Parts: sequence; structure tokens; C-alpha cells
Amino acid sequence: MPACPSKQDGVNCQVLDLDTAVKDGVLGGGVGFGGGFAEKLDLKKMIEELDLSDVPSVFICPISLEPMEDPVTLCTGQTYERSNILKWFNLGHFTCPTTMQELWDDSVTPNKTLHHLIHTWFSQKYLQMKKKSEDVQGSVAEILDKVKKVKGQTRVQLLKDLRRIVTNHSTARDTVVDKGGVSLLSSLLGPYTSHAIGSEVISILVNLTFNSCSRFNLMEPAKVSLVVDMLNEGCIETKINCTRLIQTLMEEDDFDFEIVCSHSLLVGLMRLVKDRRYPSGNLQGLKLLKSICSHTQVRILIVSIGAVSQLVELLPGMNPECLELALFVLDAVSSVKEGKLALSSCSNTIPNMVRILMRVSESCTQLALSILWSICKLSPEEYSSIAVDVGLAAKLLLVIQSGCDPLLKQRSAELLKLCSLNYTDSIFISKCKLTRTIR
Repeated sequence: MPACPSKQDGVNCQVLDLDTAVKDGVLGGGVGFGGGFAEKLDLKKMIEELDLSDVPSVFICPISLEPMEDPVTLCTGQTYERSNILKWFNLGHFTCPTTMQELWDDSVTPNKTLHHLIHTWFSQKYLQMKKKSEDVQGSVAEILDKVKKVKGQTRVQLLKDLRRIVTNHSTARDTVVDKGGVSLLSSLLGPYTSHAIGSEVISILVNLTFNSCSRFNLMEPAKVSLVVDMLNEGCIETKINCTRLIQTLMEEDDFDFEIVCSHSLLVGLMRLVKDRRYPSGNLQGLKLLKSICSHTQVRILIVSIGAVSQLVELLPGMNPECLELALFVLDAVSSVKEGKLALSSCSNTIPNMVRILMRVSESCTQLALSILWSICKLSPEEYSSIAVDVGLAAKLLLVIQSGCDPLLKQRSAELLKLCSLNYTDSIFISKCKLTRTIR
């Protein structure tokens, strides 16, 4: 017998019997009902571990829109999760949440048929997942073992297979780590490694979790040199993976910044940042630039490769996330003498910074203001006049009158005072008008 009739008082019932469920494909025929392993598995655990989007609608509680663990049926024929419908009653409602009918009987009846259907369906899915997980673990172990024994294109193909599995299965990532795969993969990187092998190894490594020992091994000069070479010469996916790997290595507490004090590395990053065909590459390149520019020697190298003027020219076309990263790098560079000179010698630095003020975000405004301050302090008479002519005074007044951070307002007031020194009061006041050009 079904737990409730197919219709009651004109309302469609949610519950169907076992035969109908199997016939309609809600349940497959491979699992016995009411016995065997199905009753041994914890339903709550299965629901939590399985991330499913295809759960049959009859298994979903209309109140929480989550799978039911303890379904109960009301007198209206509608079924709910017990805890949810009891909460509904405790709020003073004596109606059916789905139909809004008044209840002539507020008792709830355990829907054992539906509970068995739910339990059996989730048991099937859970055991399928477990079997698939075991198959994945076996495949990973087999590939790792073969990689040790073969070379050339056979090794490349095995690494491609491993990359595909690792990308799609968290179980595979854990297995690679547990089986010593990080050490094995790291050993494949070196001065004589082909880019075909190197790109596959790196694409796998960026998906894994490293311990300190693994990071230390990957920071060997020969390995880092290969990664930098591939950053310069690889395809876009390889370039992005190289930046991600270096970023991961930098998370080590005793990371040696000499590793990233590399002319070739910075050139590769700037190529990635400038290639507007690949926004994801622009973002990853800027993220790594931000991370490494905290080192003074790196800032000087950034200036030496001409990156300052290149970043300044790129600013107008950047999205907000990339813009903030680029401004962070330029602000860091402005802390060294070489950086200040490079920024001041670029004709578009001041106009671009003034345009950014109060346009994107408070953090971008703060960074742009810091860069302007560094430049104007170099030669107040020359650079402050240029800044005022492109609308800086008016923008600073906007910042001061806004709801920005008090420290930002204070810095704006100080810069405004610095800019006013070269003008009479009447002329400076006229410069403070917000014209259409600078809005």
C-alpha cells in the first residue's frame, strides 16, 4: 500500500510506492529494498557527503528544500521533514505549508515507504561514489608506479591522464599526496626536463597540498629555473600554472626572496600582464607581482625592465580587481628612488592617477593618492602644477567631503595644501572647480 493515496481533496500526493519508484526510474533495480546494505548506511551521513543536484523532488522537504531524513505525512497528504513541520506548528501555524489548508488533525504519521525509498536511493548513489573513489585511487597508484618506469611520450601521456584525474577528483589529489606523488613529480623537474613533461607536472602540482619539505624541494634553483623558462615560453595555461606554483612556494615561512629576484621571471610576468587576450593570465600575473614586490631588490628590478611605464599605460583598460593589484605594485615601487623617478618621467602617470580618484573604490583611491603624493613631493613646483591642471585639486576636495577613511581625508588635505603653494588664492580656487573633463 502507498503511504497515502494518489490524490486527496484534490491535492497531488508526494509519496509513491516502491514498484512505481523502480518503474519510473527513481530507484534502480540493483539494490534490494528494506534489507542488505541499505539499512546499514547512515542516511544523514550519506546526504551530507553526497553533493547531488538530481535528487528526486519527492525526496525534498517543501519547507527546507533539502532531502528528508525523517519524512512524516499530514492529514492533507503532504509530506515534510519531521523537524521542519514541528517548527512550523511551534510558530503557531495550524495549516499545511504547501496547500495552506487548515488541518483537521495536527498529528503527523511517519512515512515509512518514502523513508525506505530515500534511504535506498541515497545508498545506491553513496556506494557508487565509494566504488568510483576506490577506482580513482587505484588508477592514481597505477599511474604513479608506471611514471617511474617509463620515459618520453609514454610518460607525457601518463602525466596527462593523471592531470585529468587530479583536476576532477579530490580523492585523486589526496591519493597522489599519500602515495608520495609530490616527491616523485618534483623529481621530474630539472635542467634537462622537456617542456612537455614540465608543463604536465606543474599542472598537477598546482592542484596539490604541499608540506614544508615538498616546498623546500621545489625551491631548488634548477627547478625554479625551469618554471621561469616555461613562464616565458609556455602556452597560456602553463604560464598561469607557473605563477600559481611560485605563489604557493612563497607561502613557506622561510621563503628565500632571492629566488624571485630574477630578471627573466619579471619579464615573463609582464608579458602575461600585458596580453589582454587572456584576462585570467593578467590577473594571475598581477597577483604574483604584488606578492614579490614586497622585497626592495625586486622593486628595483621591476623598474629596470621598464615595467612602471607599461603598468601605467595599462591602467585605463583594467578591471577593478586588476587595477587595484597594479596600483599596489606601483605604490610599492614608488617607495624606492628609482621607482619615483620612473613614475614621474611617465607622462600619463599623473593624469591616470587623478582619473582613478573617487572612481573605482576607496582602496584604489588610497593607492592612487599615495602615488601622487610620492611624485609631487619630488618636485612640488613642477609636478603639483601638472596635477592641478588635470583636475587634482577638485578631486581632492571630493575626497575630503566624502565619507572616506579619516586618514585618507587627511592625506588629501595635505596634498591639497602642497598643490596650493604655487598659486594665489583666487587662481587656486578656480582650479578647484569640478569640470566635465575630470569628472
